[in-house]
Amino acid sequence: MYRLGIDSGGTFTDFVLSGEDTLNVYKTPSTPSDPSQAVRDGLELVADDLDTDIAGLLSSIDIIIHGTTVATNAIIEHTGAKTGLICTAGHEDSLEIRLGHKEDGHRYDMEYPMAEMLVPRYLRMPVRGRILSDGSEYEPLHEDDVYKAIERFKHEGVEAVAVSLVWSFANPEHERRVVEIIEEELPDVYTSVSSTVLPQVREYTRTSTTVVNAYVKPTLDNYVEQVDEYLHEHGFDGQIRYIQANGGIGSSESLRARPAYAINSGPAGGPAAGLHLGRQFGSEDVITIDMGGTSFDVSLTRDGSTEIRKDFDLMRYRMGLPMLQVETIGAGGGSIAQLDRGVLKVGPESAGADPGPACYDRGGTRPTTTDALVVLGYLNQTELLGGRMAIDADASWRAVAEHIADESNLDTETAAAGILEIVNKTMVDGIRQVSIEKGHDPRDFTMVCGGGAGPAHATGLADELGIGRVLVPKTASVLCAYGEVVSDYKHNTLASYPSAITDVDPEDLEAVFASLEAEGVEQLRTEGISDEDISLKRVFEMRYQNQIKECEVEMPATEITDEWLSELREAFDRRHEELYTYAEPETAVDLINIESVAYGKVTPPDVEGVLSADNELSDAKSGTRDAYFERAGGFVETTVYDGSLVPSGAEIDGPAIIEEDTTTIVVNPGWHARLDEVGVYELTTGN
Repeated sequence: MYRLGIDSGGTFTDFVLSGEDTLNVYKTPSTPSDPSQAVRDGLELVADDLDTDIAGLLSSIDIIIHGTTVATNAIIEHTGAKTGLICTAGHEDSLEIRLGHKEDGHRYDMEYPMAEMLVPRYLRMPVRGRILSDGSEYEPLHEDDVYKAIERFKHEGVEAVAVSLVWSFANPEHERRVVEIIEEELPDVYTSVSSTVLPQVREYTRTSTTVVNAYVKPTLDNYVEQVDEYLHEHGFDGQIRYIQANGGIGSSESLRARPAYAINSGPAGGPAAGLHLGRQFGSEDVITIDMGGTSFDVSLTRDGSTEIRKDFDLMRYRMGLPMLQVETIGAGGGSIAQLDRGVLKVGPESAGADPGPACYDRGGTRPTTTDALVVLGYLNQTELLGGRMAIDADASWRAVAEHIADESNLDTETAAAGILEIVNKTMVDGIRQVSIEKGHDPRDFTMVCGGGAGPAHATGLADELGIGRVLVPKTASVLCAYGEVVSDYKHNTLASYPSAITDVDPEDLEAVFASLEAEGVEQLRTEGISDEDISLKRVFEMRYQNQIKECEVEMPATEITDEWLSELREAFDRRHEELYTYAEPETAVDLINIESVAYGKVTPPDVEGVLSADNELSDAKSGTRDAYFERAGGFVETTVYDGSLVPSGAEIDGPAIIEEDTTTIVVNPGWHARLDEVGVYELTTGN
């Protein structure tokens, strides 16, 4: 039986098919107008390659894991549901006030526009009634206000309703009654409830997250229904799973219950792939990069744990759910190069899949990063994707010449080298955001490189950062899809527990965690995970008294005792010092929020030897071509290798170019490449 990973990207939709002796990689152009069409196209491509039909293919697959961008795109493009908000009277404008926050870089920019509200003012409806911070009822719920709100929603054709009442996480009874009324009066409208979505303190974060959850729900539902229906119509009776923003996989039902976890679903597979590959080479300290056609994603994993972020702005909307910290930058193979008042810029505007770079010959005429790589000799001059996609190298030269070189009095090659340098600097800045700016030295990490475009830049980026080892898997172009195949199940359950740590009752805190953990474990069991494959972790958000921000501390799920709480306090001091260079052991500490993380272990596929050719390295030499290397002083004759013929254990010195079916690896001068038996090129440098 096979396991199939599907990752929907902005330019391509990627597929990884793994089995006992199989690891096949496929790519098909994405279809932004109907993302589910790309899934259907890809399945046909896989079936044709295996000489079967869709039904035959699906009958041989045990589990399909999918990462989708539909929820993210709904936020970016503002194409989500028409959403209403029911909130406590007097709090209708918390979404717009945004705690007075303006994005970094725009704090003093008086002309910077406000974020477009996902719920317009006339659909933010107040209801009277009040719960206090201790969970007691100060004023009963005024149900007539709820009915008035519903009449407005009916008249306006609202498709989803978010409900966020003050202190509802301490006592959700008012919210529950509001939901009962909505379900009676608007049975076809989706309801997103803050006490279920994010039952933690901080009204603005909780309300914004609940609104986002409601806004993307119908779009996600429609997409999941299309995919599931198509698969079932063709006889698939295996498991359908989705990668979540927290980096774990879950069922369709669990994702539809918490649709906000579909945001950043696709990129969340990258860190899992990076850690899995890093461990095969003895490293749990990994920087994972993934450069596709539209964007560049980067994440950092330290000691086997990828950074998680909460209470942050995603596309200008505050989110409080735990999500992997994957920084996304507008630097991809399709990033457009242009002169802005004489200054060369690359991205964030992208040619995307349609029309794509000029060399794709689909109507694009503006130069992109990919066109610069063609001009510099890094990419094949006639075809990509193992011959399945013809390209026009002359079109790349014309685009770079007409739009950059001629207007800046440069030769075309120099202009292309400038494009490469700028896009590399942009990506280096992104890597520094998750490493140096967080107190990590990138030289201590292994870089795992993915994306169809990434391996052409990898050694150049590593040179800039002082990283001495880069891992490039043969599956690099489908890194997130590969990450989906090796990801574990993961479910987060949250609660608030505001208390000074010295006042915590161990038995009470243990009881709260027992309830949270039971919820996560039951979800895993319904998804087919056996108890021996389930593990738990506890996360605490803590701060020194009178501080504004908390920091997270992870602890094992063992019985909470007074001694255990002392260990938690010590762990907090250590974590605070790691983050901020100091600790205050004598200062009182407050516990604010708690979280249970339930993991379901998945056995990753064994790919040893699957991707290796059985021949001599000399058989893999497909020719030479001139390629540009600044360290070598310009263009030099460079040996080109056919990656499908490179045998396991082969060693290649740079400068060299290795052409895999779906990516191209550029080995800079001073670098050495070795193909490991697990199908990974280990690139090292003595510099």
